[in-house]
Amino acid sequence: MEIENKRLLVEGAKAFGIHLDEKAVEGFDLYLRELLKWNRKINLTAIRSEKGIVLKHFLDSLSVYPYLPETCSLLDIGSGAGFPGVPIKLVRPSLEVTLIDSVRKKVDFQRHIIRTLDLKGIGTIHGRVQDKEIIKSLEGQFDAVISRAFSNLQTLLTLGSPFLKKGGVLLVMKGEMSSEEIRLLSHIERTQYRFRKMVSFVLPFSSFKRSIILFGKR
Repeated sequence: MEIENKRLLVEGAKAFGIHLDEKAVEGFDLYLRELLKWNRKINLTAIRSEKGIVLKHFLDSLSVYPYLPETCSLLDIGSGAGFPGVPIKLVRPSLEVTLIDSVRKKVDFQRHIIRTLDLKGIGTIHGRVQDKEIIKSLEGQFDAVISRAFSNLQTLLTLGSPFLKKGGVLLVMKGEMSSEEIRLLSHIERTQYRFRKMVSFVLPFSSFKRSIILFGKR
């Protein structure tokens, strides 16, 4: 990773209350190099520059850090090339993380990067969260469910619910919220969720507008 991009990573992480020590920076550096290497052969991400990955993948993933429960088991739905689950694991080693994605090549990369970074307490599942067998095996097991891969908020609310413990947190990572999605939030109280908060911000060193929406399961 170029020196300037390392600076962006370290300084950007500070905006979310995260101090990246040398070991963590080395982990992100290795992650980036492996992602770029794999991406030359199979399409894991449309973002192909070091700076783009640091800003749009690494820092975006870390932006949710302040809103995670202190002790937490986390399910990352539609985790793709490991985002946000793997970056979160790098800065919260005690977190128990499960990644799930329906695309085999992305799960293969997840398993590769977990081995390469020698991460413990993190696993992967190849499949769809709608699958009855997956729901049955993971039902009610997680303190938190997260996703930044779903464009449809209502769909994610439905898909995430079976995996959450009572009182668990669903964290939705999105771009700028549309007026229609904001209106939807006012109806959440009538469902199995309680709307907790929405945080809107701009990613450090960029103009990328992001939103994090938190729901508590009743």
